Amino acid sequence: MRLWRIENWSNHPVAAQREVLQDLVTAAQYTEFGRKYSFSKLFTLKEFKKNVPIHEYDHIKPYILRMMNGEENILWNTPVSWFAMSSGTSSDKSKFIPISEESLQDNHFKATKDLLSNYYKNFPSSDLLTGKGLVVGGSHQISKLNDEIQYGDLSAVLMQNSPFWGQWIRTPELSVALLDEWESKIEKLAQVTAEENVTSLAGVPTWTLLLLKRILEIKGKSTIKEVWPNLELYITGGVSFVPYKEQFDKIIGSKINYLEIYNASEGFVSARVKPDDFGMLLFTEHGIFYEFMPVEEYGKEKPLTVGLKDVVIGKNYALIISTTGGLWRYLIGDTVQFTNLNPYHILITGRLKHYINAFGEEVIVDNSDKAIAQAAEKTNAVINDYTAAPVYFTENSNGAHEWLIEFEKDPDDFNTFIIELDEALKNINSDYEAKRHKSIALRLPIVHKLPIGTFTQWLRSKGKLGGQHKVPRLSNERHILEEILVLKNNMGI
Repeated sequence: MRLWRIENWSNHPVAAQREVLQDLVTAAQYTEFGRKYSFSKLFTLKEFKKNVPIHEYDHIKPYILRMMNGEENILWNTPVSWFAMSSGTSSDKSKFIPISEESLQDNHFKATKDLLSNYYKNFPSSDLLTGKGLVVGGSHQISKLNDEIQYGDLSAVLMQNSPFWGQWIRTPELSVALLDEWESKIEKLAQVTAEENVTSLAGVPTWTLLLLKRILEIKGKSTIKEVWPNLELYITGGVSFVPYKEQFDKIIGSKINYLEIYNASEGFVSARVKPDDFGMLLFTEHGIFYEFMPVEEYGKEKPLTVGLKDVVIGKNYALIISTTGGLWRYLIGDTVQFTNLNPYHILITGRLKHYINAFGEEVIVDNSDKAIAQAAEKTNAVINDYTAAPVYFTENSNGAHEWLIEFEKDPDDFNTFIIELDEALKNINSDYEAKRHKSIALRLPIVHKLPIGTFTQWLRSKGKLGGQHKVPRLSNERHILEEILVLKNNMGI
């Protein structure tokens, strides 16, 4: 039955999307938001786009705060008692995304079923469900605002709400899976799961690698396949898997299937159907209506968006979604490109703004600007410019952020500056704070002082000196940082 449904929406995605939008608007027409924007009078997509403005988190935050205080019929027409906490915006350490019962059933769980249905279609002799699935997630303990309202990170919310049969095929038990303190959690996860018949893994690569290394220590083995001979699938998401694949191949010891998913707090958007697919299949019947904004439209008063029938391969779009959680024309912040139009496949290409998200920390320029200003103030430094990029995991060390900073005036104490920069980032960004906890994933930042004029020289070498050209503050790749380091060395400075 699921395969027939999957084939139907895959082959008729525009019709599926039309039905999703109609259902969303009909369901929410008598909410406060629906009344404000006259949902009961919207009968076409053109009217919907004309009436409802594009929203970023700060625009809908007042509605969400009221929902978190227990008010109903605000953004969605059924009670919302769960909120997924994720990294924040320029004005907040964390943001809270409403998760309705429809979000769980019609989006997250339905998409997961479709992912597994496709997997069994492609691998009919799979033994996936004869063993246990290990999910490495839930870095925030479930917290209660009151008797009705709870929040946690997405994986914790999904675990807490998964159907009873889901508990049978998952390891470890919920009390361990939802532990908040990562050092003890990794240890308990390793001790418990090392003795299980694990056939699948899911989680962010950073934490998964740490767990696998600890399991090898406990068992005295050299590869994971010696511990879990039936392991056949790793589902990854959250950050790019490319820098990690070689390490996973080595630590696992023999070939398994890797599937990438795009399951954000805001919704389960897409998944790679086959391990060798280029791009992820866009889920078009799962409670999310999609619009795609060419990135050059960002910042305009009335930005243009297009639907599925008008997208083109290779163009960078900002993703805009309307959902069963009550997000309306919501700018999620991710950028995507289409790799195929029949059916629709996408790749995540980054964020609308410069960022570092190599380990799930989602540090944006606003975070780094504030943190570096605070560190400079506390150490009496004056900064001309800076750039930063990730240092990826190696076999012998965990990750870090590497910074190149051009000081107009050096800090009173350079080491104190580094510590203050790190502390400010932790205070500003909850996901960075989690990854830095006891240096399990991220160690202290690596900071280089550059002589005055280094960035000017780099811009000149690129033919970008003057005008509106700037040194990118953050990058999720290392090529800019490496270029500047090479330039510094060649200049003998």
